[in-house]
Amino acid sequence: MGPRILWIGGYGSEKSAHGVGLAAFRRVVETESDGEVEVKINWNIMDERRPNTDLLKLVEDGEMFLCYFSSSYLGGRVPELNVLETPFLFESLESAHQALDGSLGDTLRQAVRTSTGFEVLGFWDNGFRHLTNRLRTVRCPNDCEGMSVRMQPNPIHEELIRSWGGIPVAVELSHAIRLIASLEVDAQENPLANTVAYGVDQVHSHVTMTGHLYGARGLFAHGPTFEALPPQLRQVVEGAVRVAIDEQRNSARDLETSLRVRMASTGTEFVDLTESERNLFVEASSPAIALAHQNVPEELFELVRS
Repeated sequence: MGPRILWIGGYGSEKSAHGVGLAAFRRVVETESDGEVEVKINWNIMDERRPNTDLLKLVEDGEMFLCYFSSSYLGGRVPELNVLETPFLFESLESAHQALDGSLGDTLRQAVRTSTGFEVLGFWDNGFRHLTNRLRTVRCPNDCEGMSVRMQPNPIHEELIRSWGGIPVAVELSHAIRLIASLEVDAQENPLANTVAYGVDQVHSHVTMTGHLYGARGLFAHGPTFEALPPQLRQVVEGAVRVAIDEQRNSARDLETSLRVRMASTGTEFVDLTESERNLFVEASSPAIALAHQNVPEELFELVRS
């Protein structure tokens, strides 16, 4: 009998921070299982001209063992996840990591397990999201007036863009890339790594470092397959996840720094908001923040604060 095969996948480059995480997971699982498990990777499902959302279906159907995915896409099925879609929720990467590695993360994993066929093995870092556009310098919400902005399909994100005076365009990623490249939308919001990976930096010359949302990407595994693993292999998988989380987060942080230098050198304008300018965005975002609090149990916000 040959080795047990575990397929894992994502929707980014092999050289991206997420690719680093997938490779780390494979390395540890294959090494620690002494050849009992072979991990195969589909680095970017969109290379097959498939929408990235197919990953979630593949995992939930058991055709793939694990994928990473932005938590916002599951907010409709798991309302608790929407706590992570609250604008200006975290002050730093460190505070976000502490919350997701602690009681908040435990609570979210249980909520996902209850409502879906997924087992969340941990959370990767997609950094803070910033506004980019092709039209003009943005230093305050009024500068967004009338600007069409692509964001992930999530009601809180849509309310956020409306609260800034923009026009929300909520579409999945592969469609969004086409709209941005064809100049059919004016702006988008993403970490710098995604902005470059999706070619947005080729058409958007203005970046405002709003840091308005923290991007958590859950590691979603097929629950029944995970539960059916022999205890020793389950421990190997869990250990591999911890190593992958560390390597992915470190890579993401370093990449954000290097990409800013590279983008600035090719003419991209970066706006670093003053404290008063940032407060204008926070104040303008109050309808979206209120919407999050209406749809998320308050005890989850208490876990964030603690």
